[in-house]
Amino acid sequence: MHLTRFRLNTARPGARRLLASPQSLHAAVMASFPHLLPTDTTTEGARVLWRLDHNARAEVLLYIVSPDLPDLTHLVEQAGWPAAHTPQTPGWHTRPYTPFLDRITQGDTYAFRLTANPVHHIRRKDGEPTKATAHVTPTHQMGWLLNPERQERAGFRINDKPHDQRLLPAGLTHQRRPHHGDLHTLTVRDERTLTFAKNRDTPSARHQVKVVTVTYDGHLTVTDPQALRRTLTQGIGRAKAYGCGLMTLAPLPAG
Repeated sequence: MHLTRFRLNTARPGARRLLASPQSLHAAVMASFPHLLPTDTTTEGARVLWRLDHNARAEVLLYIVSPDLPDLTHLVEQAGWPAAHTPQTPGWHTRPYTPFLDRITQGDTYAFRLTANPVHHIRRKDGEPTKATAHVTPTHQMGWLLNPERQERAGFRINDKPHDQRLLPAGLTHQRRPHHGDLHTLTVRDERTLTFAKNRDTPSARHQVKVVTVTYDGHLTVTDPQALRRTLTQGIGRAKAYGCGLMTLAPLPAG
């Protein structure tokens, strides 16, 4: 497995076109693997995951987790700094991911980032099939990731806040209801609504796709190393072809 980071040059029209179209960016990511077609989602049965981190107006980073080594030359030419790089520094950074995955053990704690598509299934009328519907409030979006079954399947537990860092007694609101944001080391931000045509040949409003994405930052404890490795390489949740599902970990500072 490999972890790749690429910074987009947001001053270039090609970068802006990619940022405006998750379908185009997905195709560009998949084109980084010579034996795949842009419409593919996996390579030899293993999934390619990607995520955009909008850290600042001029700092947008593309992360890719893949079983094969990518070649991002086309992205450098279209959306990077092609004149600033050499064969030794091609414009992106790839490192082996497997050694890090192999070091994960039960009880380890990490900071994490995840962009996901938090949805629930509802039925508007009796007799109708259920429909996947996006969570639209931060509390419900947090609740989606804090779901105990989802955390168990993913191999981690989101850490509680220390008591001295909680703003509300016992993490409750003034109405004595649980308040996720004050109980856990978890924040939700950067909500985005992606709207695009499901089929480029039929761009009518009836065939529009809408995907709500949010970014989670927080701290977690490993409960099942094998399940967490699967989460890090296969993703979590829906809309993986549109930049959702990729979780990355970072060591917590000592002390």
